[in-house]
Amino acid sequence: MREVAVIGAGCTTFGEKWDTSFRNLFVEAGALALEDAGVSGEQIDAMYVGNMSAGRFIEQEHIGALIADYAGLASHHVPATRVEAACASGGLSFRQAVIAVASGLEDIVVAAGVEKMTDVGTGASVDALAGAADREWEGFAGATFPGLYAMIAQDYMHRYPLTREQLGLVAVKNHYNGARNPIAQFQQEISLDTVLKSSLVADPLRLFDCSPITDGAAAVVVAPLERAREFTDAPVRVLASAQASDTITLHDRRDISTLDATVAAGRRAFRMAGLSTSDIDMVEVHDCFTIAEICAIEDLGFCRKGEAGRFTEEGITALNGDLPVNTSGGLKACGHPVGATGIKQVYEITKQLRGEAGRRQISGAEIGMTHNVGGTGATVAVHILGV
Repeated sequence: MREVAVIGAGCTTFGEKWDTSFRNLFVEAGALALEDAGVSGEQIDAMYVGNMSAGRFIEQEHIGALIADYAGLASHHVPATRVEAACASGGLSFRQAVIAVASGLEDIVVAAGVEKMTDVGTGASVDALAGAADREWEGFAGATFPGLYAMIAQDYMHRYPLTREQLGLVAVKNHYNGARNPIAQFQQEISLDTVLKSSLVADPLRLFDCSPITDGAAAVVVAPLERAREFTDAPVRVLASAQASDTITLHDRRDISTLDATVAAGRRAFRMAGLSTSDIDMVEVHDCFTIAEICAIEDLGFCRKGEAGRFTEEGITALNGDLPVNTSGGLKACGHPVGATGIKQVYEITKQLRGEAGRRQISGAEIGMTHNVGGTGATVAVHILGV
């Protein structure tokens, strides 16, 4: 297997992009990534695109061909494949690109993710997202994703020491980071009082505990490490790529407040990279809800079960803490265009490792991790990147 490197990265701004189409989003992100890599369309061997539900959001299927066409790659007959794993679609598209290059089958590969979620009403969007859970056993019973993650939060707070204030501080921290990220959907700091007084969505989760509906796209270019310096002076090495699955329903889980797929994927990634948690300088975790960040920190092994609330309260996960978490603002503040999120995480870590993260830059960052979750943890992708 060959070593793989990220040689270029690009990302649109995230938000409610009323004046931008689905097609324009991925063309913009792809162009930014290719320009960053110094690569032309003729040099691309393959493309993998993460997208959860274009069929529901914009009534368009056959996404791989659509993107190849509007990216100007159809005339070169570049193979373009859609990758779907709910909210982990982006993370898996990156993993597929890494596997293609590592295997020697391809050399220059684009991994991208895109979602246009605001072309339908809120009810239709919530219903589309519910397809990431088990429609028959959860969706038909009325369970929404806020409701499912509220169950996780209730179970967690019953069993472990986590206060409502500590949960709210996750959102406060991520908005602080998002306020320093020029692509973020929400670039405003918020107070704990704002979180605690926001509308109740599903007890104990309030409006500011929930990631938003978002439009956006992101893309990265990967190549063999041995060729990376043909394109960039600052290649970012892919040290590990891991994936794990679990039951799609919460009621079949061993423990609903531990995402076993995160545990498994994290362990595989650390083993592949030959690293431990102490080697990680920052991590982008899948904080679709504030409780999801709490669980992720623990399930990846950065602290014991029941300690993540204290970690957050003590500032350990802040930009200037020992373990900065979600320097981009996370899904909570940067936004969550579901198919693009996993690629945006890779984009953020790439920017950090290059020293290009501006006001949110982590000094001396050398190794970062991404953690992308599909549904309530039925699919998890974990990557470790380094310089």
